[in-house]
Amino acid sequence: MSPLFYDRSFKPFCLGLEEASRRCLARVIETERVPMGLYEHVFLVRQDATPAQVEALVEQYKGVITTGGGKVEKVESWGIKSLTYRIKKNRKAHFTLLNISSPSAAVKEMERQMSISEDVIRFMTVSVEELEAGPSAQMRRREDRRRDDDEQEEFN
Repeated sequence: MSPLFYDRSFKPFCLGLEEASRRCLARVIETERVPMGLYEHVFLVRQDATPAQVEALVEQYKGVITTGGGKVEKVESWGIKSLTYRIKKNRKAHFTLLNISSPSAAVKEMERQMSISEDVIRFMTVSVEELEAGPSAQMRRREDRRRDDDEQEEFN
């Protein structure tokens, strides 16, 4: 058995005496090493949701990740974008990217809550080997377009 995983069969064995079990469980929890996965998570929120509602959803899901023992490294709001095809009667959606370092259980709980939410119309989580340090490709593309527009204005 890998030393990175917690042997859950050991937990009931410790539950005999009150004080001894508390010390035993504390020792097990201290030595427990939960593998932290790196994830890129993109979710889409209905277009009629306000930016404040989208930010509230981001904070809610960040809370789920932090209570699960993980950390949200980066949040990028890509704004409202047109969808290629309709999703749940929506033609546009708010796009948001989360870079997450977390155990898989916390990510699964966040996905479960997203599937229940009526505001979230689609989401996708991808496991990555390392998180991007700078802006994502979507944000770089947006900056390139702004730079091109500024250069064209200078020529005019």
